[in-house]
Amino acid sequence: MQVKVEEISPVKRKISIEVPVERVNDEIHKAYTGIQKKATLSGFRKGKAPMQMVKKFYRGTMQDEVMKRLYEETLFPALEKHKIEPVDAPLIDDMELVTEDEPFKYSAMIEVMPRILLTDYKGLNVKKERYVEDENAVKAEIERMRQNMAQLIPVEDEDGEVEKGMVLTVDYSSSVSGNPEEDSNGKDVTIDLSTGDLISGLEDGLIGMRIGESKSIDVTLPENSKNKEIAGKPGIFSVTLKEIKRKELPDLDDEFAQQFGDFETLDEMKAKLAEMREKQELDRIQNELKAGIIDALIEKNPLEVPESMVRRQLDFMLENFKNSFKGQKLSLEMMGFNEDTFRKRFWDEAVRKVKGGLLVMALVEQENIVVEQTDLEARYAEIAADNEDMIARIEEFYKVQTNARNSMIAEIKEDKAIDFLIKHAVITEFEPSEMNDGE
Repeated sequence: MQVKVEEISPVKRKISIEVPVERVNDEIHKAYTGIQKKATLSGFRKGKAPMQMVKKFYRGTMQDEVMKRLYEETLFPALEKHKIEPVDAPLIDDMELVTEDEPFKYSAMIEVMPRILLTDYKGLNVKKERYVEDENAVKAEIERMRQNMAQLIPVEDEDGEVEKGMVLTVDYSSSVSGNPEEDSNGKDVTIDLSTGDLISGLEDGLIGMRIGESKSIDVTLPENSKNKEIAGKPGIFSVTLKEIKRKELPDLDDEFAQQFGDFETLDEMKAKLAEMREKQELDRIQNELKAGIIDALIEKNPLEVPESMVRRQLDFMLENFKNSFKGQKLSLEMMGFNEDTFRKRFWDEAVRKVKGGLLVMALVEQENIVVEQTDLEARYAEIAADNEDMIARIEEFYKVQTNARNSMIAEIKEDKAIDFLIKHAVITEFEPSEMNDGE
C-alpha cells in the first residue's frame, strides 16, 4: 500500500492512499461471494444465482461494500503509522470507484492540532481599569427599585396630556424607508417614558399627546442597531394613544427599604447595595483583565486553529445562548438571529476562544501547572458558598463523578495559568473616565 502525506497548513494534512491491485481483487471476490449467498434473482433460488449475473446486477452493492471496507481498513492504520491524530472525522477529498484489476485510490483531508511552542508569554502588556466608588450608581439603582414599586394611576381627565415620566398604552406601526423587513406593529403596547432609553425623537413626539389622538413621529434609529444597514437611519413611528398613566412613587424611607430584604433602615440598604456594586465591579474588572491577557497572549503567539474546533465552540456558544433566554421565553429569532447568522456573527469570537484555550493548555504543560489538594478544597468551598454542611457532600460527589472531577481540575489549571500570566504581566491601570473619553 502506498501512502503520501502532504502538509497543507499547520492544522491540515492531505493523505493519499493507493491500495494495490492484488488486495482490491481479493476484496472484490470476497464481496461478490458474500453477495451471491444472499442474492435473490428471478428464476434462481436464493444463493444459487450464477456469479456472472450477480456481478451484473450487484456491481454497485459490491463497490459500496468494498470501498467502505478498504477505506476503514487502510486510512486509520496509515494515520497511526504516520503519527497523525485527527481532531475531527477525516473528510474524503477524492475517491475513485473500485474496479477489478485496478488499484484503489483515494485521498482525505485531516485536521490536526497545531504545534504550539509558547515563546512570548511573560511581560505581556495589558490595561486594567481602576475601581472607583460611585455613589451615583447606587442612587440610580435605588431609583430603579423605586420606579419598579411605583403605583400606576390612570389619567381620567379627557384633557390630560402626556408628560415626562408617564406610562402609555398605544397601538403603533413603524417603518424604515428602503428596509421593509424592519416594518413592525403592535397593539396595546406599553411605553414607559421614565426609562430614558427610547429611540431618538420618540419621547419628544409623544409629549403633549392626548388619549385617542393618532400621530406620525419622525425618529432616528440607534447607531448600535443590530442591523447595521439601518443604524442611524430615519424612520416613522405611527402611534394611536389609548391610555395614560402617571406614576405615584413611594417615599424613600426606612419602610421602603424594609420591602427589599432584612433591612431596618434605608441607610442599611444603601450600604448593602454599595457593597454588592463593589463586588460586581471588581469581578467585571478582573474578568476584563483576564480577557485582555488572553488577547495579548494570542497577539504575541499567533497560531492557526482547526475549523472543526471552531465549529464545536460555536455549537457550545449557541446552546448557551439559547439556554440563557429560555427562562425569559425568548427565542433566537426574537433576538434577531437564526443559527446561520449567529454562527457568522460570532465566528471570530469562537476562533479567539479556541486560540486562547489552546495557548493556555500549552502554558499549563510548559510551566508544569498542577492542581493540589488545597486547590480542590478551595473550589469545593467556593461551590458550597462556605456552607460547611455542603462541603463534604460536594467533595464526595466529585470523588464519585470522575468526568466532573476531571472537568473541575481542567478549569482550575486554566485559572492558575491565567493567574500566572497576570502575575508576570506589565499592567497599566486607567481611570474609568479615560475609557469613557475614548468611547
